[in-house]
Amino acid sequence: MLPEFMQIVDVFREVQLPLLAVLLVLGAAGKTTRRAAADGMAVLVPERLRRPTTVGTGMVEAVAAVGLIGLTGIWGEAARVLTAVMFAVSVVVLFLVRRRDPEAGCGCFGGLGRAPVGWRTFARAGLLSAVASTTIGVEPTGWQVVSAFTWVHAAVLGVELLVLAALSPELRGVLTRALHREPCALRRYPLRRAERRLRGSDVWRSLGPVMLKEEPEDVWRHGCRYFLRYDGLRYGQRVDVVYAVRLEGRPSTAVRASVVDRESEEVMATFGAVTGVELQGPPRKLPSPREAARRDAVRQDRRKTRRSLQKAQENPSGLPREDLDTGRPV
Repeated sequence: MLPEFMQIVDVFREVQLPLLAVLLVLGAAGKTTRRAAADGMAVLVPERLRRPTTVGTGMVEAVAAVGLIGLTGIWGEAARVLTAVMFAVSVVVLFLVRRRDPEAGCGCFGGLGRAPVGWRTFARAGLLSAVASTTIGVEPTGWQVVSAFTWVHAAVLGVELLVLAALSPELRGVLTRALHREPCALRRYPLRRAERRLRGSDVWRSLGPVMLKEEPEDVWRHGCRYFLRYDGLRYGQRVDVVYAVRLEGRPSTAVRASVVDRESEEVMATFGAVTGVELQGPPRKLPSPREAARRDAVRQDRRKTRRSLQKAQENPSGLPREDLDTGRPV
């Protein structure tokens, strides 16, 4: 019984190497986004140092992940010690972040989750700190563990993933957003995404000669559209080129534009697709005069038939009607 238990313990320690490496890589990737500079350790430093601090932390996590996967000997041991220290320090950082800003997120995976630091976050950080310390002294590298994966490794990894999922507010937030999507008007969209959609459109290329600058004079958002105003010149008149870029839907019909005279504020021209429905065109061939006369005669016969039927329904007896006052037939 004891040898089997020790084997499970060894498997548990080995599984932590690839698991921690994946978590560190995800955390490093998440810290490259701009939203990551608003949570976690960034809250504890001046605003001008938040972005460098976040990126620097992500780089350290990436180095530790590489060490867990492929390094052996003293360098591999150093990577495991560094990982254990990082997760232990994260518990302290989370405590300080909660004291400084109770509404701030942990920033563990960048801007993936914005939930405030709570007991689940503390429990997950403590658990990862404990399991990271168990990797110190393990002989194989993370890559060797993956290469020799067994069903015991899979079972231990599955149980640990379930525990981590239950302790991860980021996963709860992702599932909530996936099942209950916010309306487009309330969702966050970076301006750069709207500019990429605009510059890749036919409307932008058509109005290129009109615009004097490629940088907008004014930008605002209303609902699910970004509006960008550019300075332009058309037929010697100063104009405003206003683009409306829809943030969702097909890119081919997402951009519209209006050219507005700057003095009179009148719309001089509009560009962009209004509808994607094909309009019905004229008939391919007009009927011949004889065919047209025949169709007209048929229509006349139908009118006479309708009038005769209407008279028969009004006077079923067929006798001429008389005026009640004069007695004359009507």
